Amino acid sequence: MTGPGPLPQLEVGRVSKAHGVRGEVVVELLTERLERVAPGARLSAEGRDLVVITSRPTGSPQAARRGGRGPVFLVSFEGVEDRTAAEALRGARLSAEALPADEEDDEGPWVHELIGSVVVELDGAERGRVVSIEANPAADLLVLESGALVPLNFVEAVADGRITVDTPAGLFD
Repeated sequence: MTGPGPLPQLEVGRVSKAHGVRGEVVVELLTERLERVAPGARLSAEGRDLVVITSRPTGSPQAARRGGRGPVFLVSFEGVEDRTAAEALRGARLSAEALPADEEDDEGPWVHELIGSVVVELDGAERGRVVSIEANPAADLLVLESGALVPLNFVEAVADGRITVDTPAGLFD
């Protein structure tokens, strides 16, 4: 008998730029779970394993959210010791193993639970599979394999690999 497999990798942030000459980078989180950048946290960037040495918030979290971003941190990683190494991480998407869901955390489905699901309108019309989620200041968007974009605030239900949406007329025209 085997236990459950490894938890999936989730995109948790991205490196926007290098900061200074000592290898620090600016990380924009896509999550409110600040432990993702706590010292000792393990992240992956395009196949490279990274371990956080230090991190500190930059700017106010409220200002970052008004700008459409999540919390922003200055982070140093093991093995990234100068500006050249930090510049090599610029634009990298940071991923981490999914954390077990808290029983009290009922904020809706996680992004990795939506990818691959079929989007269905209230009348039963199938609109395609979700291939990614695109961050957007007004509302994150489901990106369908056809290229159609569906704001997450139109989602009515998520169950059994299906996402039921209540969209305005003409969204898929």
